[in-house]
Amino acid sequence: MTPSDTSGGVFNKASTPMTNIKPVISCKNVWKLFGSSPEKYLAKLPNAHSYDDIRADGYIAGVKDVSVDVHKGEMLVIMGLSGSGKSTLLRCMSRLHDITGGVIEVDGQDIMALPEHELIDLRRNKMGMVFQSFGLLPHRTVLENVAFPLEMRGQGKHDRRERALEVVKLVGLEGREDYFPRELSGGQQQRVGIARSLAIEPDIWFLDEPFSALDPLIRREMQDEFLRLQDLLGKTIIFVTHDFDEALRLADRIAIMKDGAVEQCDTPDKIVLNPATEYVRKFTQEIDTARVVHARTLVKPMPPKAPTGKALRGSATIHELARTIVNDTRKQFPVEDDDGKLIGILDRQEALDILLGSE
Repeated sequence: MTPSDTSGGVFNKASTPMTNIKPVISCKNVWKLFGSSPEKYLAKLPNAHSYDDIRADGYIAGVKDVSVDVHKGEMLVIMGLSGSGKSTLLRCMSRLHDITGGVIEVDGQDIMALPEHELIDLRRNKMGMVFQSFGLLPHRTVLENVAFPLEMRGQGKHDRRERALEVVKLVGLEGREDYFPRELSGGQQQRVGIARSLAIEPDIWFLDEPFSALDPLIRREMQDEFLRLQDLLGKTIIFVTHDFDEALRLADRIAIMKDGAVEQCDTPDKIVLNPATEYVRKFTQEIDTARVVHARTLVKPMPPKAPTGKALRGSATIHELARTIVNDTRKQFPVEDDDGKLIGILDRQEALDILLGSE
């Protein structure tokens, strides 16, 4: 994959491309320039102009010619160092920023062409947002904070209370409905923020470094909770982080950004196995590949004479299968999906090279 090949496809639980499904969000050659008269500047900008060239001309490329699709039920994690453009891209996708050039479509609609009332309606009914700052109302209880967006929508008091109670329970805060934010821990406050964004039952969920202000233990706990919620709800999620370990743990696909551009967008397995650029390689060099790469990523087509014996789970990582791979001397292993269907074979030596390092 080249750095510009970022559209990808939707991935199901087995990380199988499903490119025939129309994306929920589609970004095509999106630019966001900061400076005076950015549209006029972009119109005459040479194709080969670098980030530094643009800066020398008095502009900042917050997002630089990005094309990426996000499909239904997919979690796309956008990551990069501070100033890479990851939060700017998320804000462009939700039209918190107007873009300078390109097209962003949500469910086939060009969001830059939407009048203000339709944009407000889209955000109120389809989009949930969670940011690093919890943004809770200090004078309102947990339940009142969670019900607040429903109140703004004009929903009746009884209905919004019932929905707020439902999502408070969903995020594990049952029994704390009458607490005020000051009476909660940081992790609990972030759960309130998540519950509030879920109250409107959004189809698309934008999360901008939601766990970065939490200490490591609470952060891990919130990641576990987040994965549980995603397994239950199947939202379409754009999640921003600067933490590569967090991205590897949460993502269906990762878009790694640098200087406003996407360096690579692919599954965690493929990014770790085949970094597209030197910049991406530096992110991956300290990663234990065996803990990231799944058996299904390494499968080859089933030969006419298939190997016999117990099959390996395609959804298991090479690390999880280490004992079998080391102790079982078969040269090839059959691999099955979670439904027990054979999907191909795994070469033992290739797995050992990932587990122990190649000679």
